[in-house]
Amino acid sequence: MNDPIDELTLLLLYLTSFKDDYGLGEFRRSWKGYPFESLDQLTDDRYIFGSKRSKSVYLTDEGIKKARELMEKYNVEGD
Repeated sequence: MNDPIDELTLLLLYLTSFKDDYGLGEFRRSWKGYPFESLDQLTDDRYIFGSKRSKSVYLTDEGIKKARELMEKYNVEGD
């Protein structure tokens, strides 16, 4: 991932995410009100997944890890 817009989109997805449990484990979800180009790239990079018809996406374990790295890079506190 080299595009700062994609990095910040992933970071925002993570920071605004919520935990959801369907009985099969806990997942982080976030509403996808971000540019479709970035969401498509993040899906291609396997940081997020979800249906194109859905209003939310799931963050993968790799996406969560990358988002936490981006928090350090951009000096953002929270979690």
